[in-house]
Amino acid sequence: MREIIVDTNESNQRIDRFLKKYLSKASQGTIYKMIRKKRIKLNNKRANPEDIIVEGDSIQFYISDEVLDKFIEEKKEINSFIVPRIIYEDKNIIFINKPVGMLSHSANKEYGDNVVDSMISYLIKSGEYNPRLERTFTPSICNRLDRNTSGIVIGAKNYEALKDINNAIKSRSIKKYYKCMVKGTLKEDILLEDYLLKNEDKNKVKVVKSDVDGAKKISTYIKVLKKSNEFSLLEIDLITGRTHQIRAHLSHIGHPIVGDVKYGDANINKNFREKYNLNSQFLHAYKIAMNGLIYLDYLNGKEFVAELPPILEKIERDWF
Repeated sequence: MREIIVDTNESNQRIDRFLKKYLSKASQGTIYKMIRKKRIKLNNKRANPEDIIVEGDSIQFYISDEVLDKFIEEKKEINSFIVPRIIYEDKNIIFINKPVGMLSHSANKEYGDNVVDSMISYLIKSGEYNPRLERTFTPSICNRLDRNTSGIVIGAKNYEALKDINNAIKSRSIKKYYKCMVKGTLKEDILLEDYLLKNEDKNKVKVVKSDVDGAKKISTYIKVLKKSNEFSLLEIDLITGRTHQIRAHLSHIGHPIVGDVKYGDANINKNFREKYNLNSQFLHAYKIAMNGLIYLDYLNGKEFVAELPPILEKIERDWF
């Protein structure tokens, strides 16, 4: 018999969900069978899949060590060469200013060149995370940005922080603001509400007016910050967070983002590429306003801002 004690990063979740992470190589059917046959117990009593485990609880495994070890996946220690650009950090969370060209998550089995791995590597080196001691929890990010969008990514250092941030994002209590430069002059602030269709094969979306099959409702609030005869600098309140929503919505109303290859104006993109060597869209997740947090209530009412990349800062100065 092997026994483990539930720690703080495993607390307040159903036992079956914990076991799916702890015994990651076992099938769901196998886990439920072991629970049903009392091969897995909670506090030396019969366990039910829906039982909530809390810190200090004990889980007993009446399974041979050889079989149990086959179900547990060994964690790899990540060593990234990228040092995250930290905006704010405390014992629970870390805000990172993601550069253009970096993925939020790893796209393959190679480690290192993405926000998540750089964050985990940083936390390992600082002594805040030890993958050998954590059975199921791994520090994670709570929001994603496209490869060619820069700006704030929220990282959670522990399970309670991850749950709290994710719940606040889901309830739209946390507000995410983007800054972008678009073609043409917008005269006033506007709320756009439409539907979005995604083409998985082309990894491209289309804005439609009606609720057709597969379309998801989108809401985008646009605030005009600055404007010239040719361009506008906008603040975008991303009310719903769909794939390519900002880029597609602005293109749909005739104001594509400067530098956007997929939804933008080819001639404008060419001019900015030649003049500024701009090879990505002028879209930056520049501000996050925190609210609706319970565990992290000390952050409620606070705002965090990520500086523009130097090339976008120069373009803004030149045109506005």
